Amino acid sequence: MLFIINPISGHGRKQRIISRLEKAGYKVVCTEYAGHAEKLAREAAEQVVVAVGGDGTVNEVARGLVGTGKTLGIIPCGSGDGLARHLGISHNFSKAMKTVTSGKASPLDAGRINGRLFFSVCGVGFDAVVSERFAKCGKRGLSTYIREGLKTWRIYAPERYVIEMNGQTLEHEAMFITVGNSNQWGNGAKITPLADSSDGILDITVVDGFKAIELPWLAGRLMTGSAHKSMRVHTYRSQHLVITRQNEGPAHADGDWFEAGKTLDIEVIPHALNVLVR
Repeated sequence: MLFIINPISGHGRKQRIISRLEKAGYKVVCTEYAGHAEKLAREAAEQVVVAVGGDGTVNEVARGLVGTGKTLGIIPCGSGDGLARHLGISHNFSKAMKTVTSGKASPLDAGRINGRLFFSVCGVGFDAVVSERFAKCGKRGLSTYIREGLKTWRIYAPERYVIEMNGQTLEHEAMFITVGNSNQWGNGAKITPLADSSDGILDITVVDGFKAIELPWLAGRLMTGSAHKSMRVHTYRSQHLVITRQNEGPAHADGDWFEAGKTLDIEVIPHALNVLVR
């Protein structure tokens, strides 16, 4: 078993985690640059590779494990930890370790957006712009994400999207589109609340433009897993979809933003790897 740790995740917990793992005799390695975790995971001789960090670290480790037959473990200690929360993996270190050491291996689908793998959610629109601003501001944490979201809200306007899926062509003027393999962005905000990460299908949530006064109400819907019941929200399911938008701009995969063109091709890879769960 190999533990791969992102040293900038965990709000100070990482040194304690490293100490406890090394004291217990586990092999631990820290990442040194973006993409390093993927390389370490792919080249690991160990059968179980554990990602210690946030969604970005989990994404990198999981990317490295796809197609290798190795199993993913997760010790969540990031800003949002969307995939870990979806899978029911505890933020308590001892409980998460119990899942890693005695949990069962369960199949996990992967998604792919313009060739980039994701395991939790991807998207375009408002949340992608916030992800870009969050990454560039240099400070982590939920409070920073909320602050950048509110700043973006003041200047962001809905965009027209064409979505091709299931033999249909749909048009929406939307604030954002989220495609989920898991049920949430992170921190319990369930944007694709009915998603099942092992059913071979992606869940799509399209959110219309809405007024600022509606923000608390929508936030409440997200936290209770009932966003899909709102008249402002449209939900679909598909194995493959193509989104065409009016302008190029940011998109995100598991919260990490990237510059993308007008066309986004998104598909599911059923049972791409195994992950340890309770």
